[in-house]
Amino acid sequence: MKVEIWSDVVCPWCYIGNRRFESALEHFEHSDEVEVRWCSYELDPNAPLRRSKSVAENLAAKYGTTVEEAASRLEQLDRLAEKDGLSYDLARTQGGNTFTAHRLIHLGYQKDPRMGAALKEALLHAYFIEHQPISDPTVLLEIGTEAGLDPDEVSRLIDGDRFAEEVRQDEAEAAALGCTGVPFFVIDRAFAVPGAQDSDTFLAVLRRAWERSHPSLERIDLADDGSCDDGSCSL
Repeated sequence: MKVEIWSDVVCPWCYIGNRRFESALEHFEHSDEVEVRWCSYELDPNAPLRRSKSVAENLAAKYGTTVEEAASRLEQLDRLAEKDGLSYDLARTQGGNTFTAHRLIHLGYQKDPRMGAALKEALLHAYFIEHQPISDPTVLLEIGTEAGLDPDEVSRLIDGDRFAEEVRQDEAEAAALGCTGVPFFVIDRAFAVPGAQDSDTFLAVLRRAWERSHPSLERIDLADDGSCDDGSCSL
């Protein structure tokens, strides 16, 4: 069974949603037969390399609220993330363009699916927990190298446009599937789950998708006639 997850590496709900999905997967009876693939999605494709204003200031400008109200919303999300084991301090995050970060994840997947997933986790952790600017080439180089990628290859990726087409393809596919926000979970291209749902919801959808792709035979009880079993036959 394949699960595709569209998300951005600067989306706080994406990290929370990931933790909730992981919890559901731990309780799923067929978790060893589930393939998870992270797909690219940019919340702001036109974002600058680094934002000059604070997170609260940018949030206030986007939603037409005061900076104080925006700061309060950030703190509320910090507290909510704690329930899923994430130590947020969103006011300290350093936003910026995520296009190259997504290209780096694609490079990881080309090497090994486990490396692609590890890079996704590393980028989320660097941004939300360590408050690093994951749009910064130096930070991306360090994250890629620590994940096991060749430093020269990572440098060439950062300086070029490798995997740009793959990122755009992911985003076009998200639009075709009706994705208007992230996180967005697609299971076997049959079930779509928008948002950071609770673990029970994810588990229920996983089980439903499994049943759909692995239907069990319905036994019809008839007269015991014309069959053989354990070395004897009905005569």
